Amino acid sequence: MRARAAGRYDDVARASAAVVIERYSTSFGWATRLLAEPVRTHVRCIYALVRVADELVDDVDLAWGTEQRAALLDAMEEDTRRALEIGGSPNLVVHAFARTAAQHGIGWELVGPFFDSMRADLDVAVHDPASFETYVYGSAEVVGLMCLRVFVGGDQARYDRLTPGARALGAAFQKLNFLRDLADDHGARGRDYFPGVDPARLTDERRDELLDDIDADLATAAAVIPELPPSSRRAVQAAHDLFAALSVRLRRTPGAEIATRRVRVPDPVKAVVLARCLVGRR
Repeated sequence: MRARAAGRYDDVARASAAVVIERYSTSFGWATRLLAEPVRTHVRCIYALVRVADELVDDVDLAWGTEQRAALLDAMEEDTRRALEIGGSPNLVVHAFARTAAQHGIGWELVGPFFDSMRADLDVAVHDPASFETYVYGSAEVVGLMCLRVFVGGDQARYDRLTPGARALGAAFQKLNFLRDLADDHGARGRDYFPGVDPARLTDERRDELLDDIDADLATAAAVIPELPPSSRRAVQAAHDLFAALSVRLRRTPGAEIATRRVRVPDPVKAVVLARCLVGRR
């Protein structure tokens, strides 16, 4: 679909996407502020879609059963599919995403796996290595690739070259979220993401094995960040460094403690990381 000029409805839809990231995200939300426009707006539109879908299946405060959540997710997926075809939706978040997707060539080959992973959260409680890899790809790596589509602005050669780094960064973010939220996922949602890991018996040795894998993904991503366009480079570096700081903090936290509480990076530390990226220093 050929991109058209934005109208009032488009503007309202994009404003609704900005509200989603403002209310739901701290680290990623702060990092997106370093993006140049219009990249910032498009990334917020991507985030809003994936965040709302994630909340449909994850938010324990919403009094829905599994069947109700599945029906809502199915409806959102169908709405998104149709919006990609015709260019619009009565759902403001879906509409904003569809406009961004149309402009940057984001197709169902990336969107479909995302919804598949969200659906897995409704019926898969324990992952094996194969399902874990599939889940991480659909829930996080494709989101990194959607953002990369926006970053490169149609440069297919650059997109192909940076794809491994974008996937690695998405995977690192997701795995860090799994480790940080180990207690909530296991206790409140009944899910165990890491294959072979008993959240109630997380040892320091197993914690380090998980973090070694995550840090390898972060290193893969860091190697290609300098190749990003200036409009997105600082923001991606900031997001990388914020999650790297979380990795450091998790490694300093006993495994038994990670299994009982959510570890986070304090806001003053996040501010320092962002300030360093703002002035171009690691």
